[in-house]
Amino acid sequence: MATARAVRFDRIGGPEVLEVREVQVGEPGPGELRIRVDAIGLNRAEVMFREGTYYLRPEFPSGLGYEAAGTVEAVGPGVTGFAVGDPVGVVPAFRQTDYGTYGDRVLVPAAATVPRPAGVAPEQAAAVWMAYQTAYGALVEDQRNRPGDHILITAASSSVGLAAIQTAHRIGATPIATTRTAEKKQRLLDAGATHVVVTDEEDLVARVKEITDGAGVRTAFDPVAGPGVETIAQAVAPGGQLIVYGALDPRPTPLPGARSYPALTTRTYTMHEVTQDPERLARGVAFINAGLADGSFTPVVDRTFDLADIVAAHRYLESNAQVGKVVVTVRH
Repeated sequence: MATARAVRFDRIGGPEVLEVREVQVGEPGPGELRIRVDAIGLNRAEVMFREGTYYLRPEFPSGLGYEAAGTVEAVGPGVTGFAVGDPVGVVPAFRQTDYGTYGDRVLVPAAATVPRPAGVAPEQAAAVWMAYQTAYGALVEDQRNRPGDHILITAASSSVGLAAIQTAHRIGATPIATTRTAEKKQRLLDAGATHVVVTDEEDLVARVKEITDGAGVRTAFDPVAGPGVETIAQAVAPGGQLIVYGALDPRPTPLPGARSYPALTTRTYTMHEVTQDPERLARGVAFINAGLADGSFTPVVDRTFDLADIVAAHRYLESNAQVGKVVVTVRH
């Protein structure tokens, strides 16, 4: 039985509850792979899971983690299409109560594993799948966004926000990014945002209407939720859509448009709508790999940490100082 260094925690709480421990990792079972991990992508979902505010509650001792890049070390019974030594990435297509990626060796479902494209380094590969599958599923899969449309991307300095900016460009749409303070404005412009609205300094609705010649955006893509969605909804064109894919604001989220014009579609979205549906996942992987291959998709890694520094990595993730992905690297 192989041993591994893995992150575990025994109680909900802040980053300090995370510990790197030596654990036993068995052989992969039916439908599973064992991955030798080189890099791990960190996500807000893991912070919420650790804090006990995620939709799933941890079962102690608990691991965590949705994303990783590495190589196949062992192949379970019934698994086809993978061989020992294959470079791969792990897609968030499972529950954190069942599997986790924070470790130097991990078991993962083969259905949640994809070949790593040639020329994509592990640190970048670990920054791909959560961000780009989230953007793909919300902005591309339903085919409601068209070339020439405007897409409003709030809290755009996150890894998902940056992936959404690149995704909008790839389908011929115009991304309008928001950031709370001017500190990140230039970095968002450098990352490809056509327009950036600094919400602490500018009227969001007025600025969006100015950019769109009064029409509003086809889609607003928001991870914050809470009462602010009512303001965002006013920037959406009649017949457009507001997609809420997170809950950074813990306050109740109203149903915008229920009592006011314009009429719009409001929906919540989770990336698992794509990653747990084999046909949708295959389309998403093909779309993202094509973007990686032609250079239109470039994952933005803000900062890397060593696995031994997982507590510091989570503290930095919670600071909101980053633009792009926080990645943990693994030394063997």
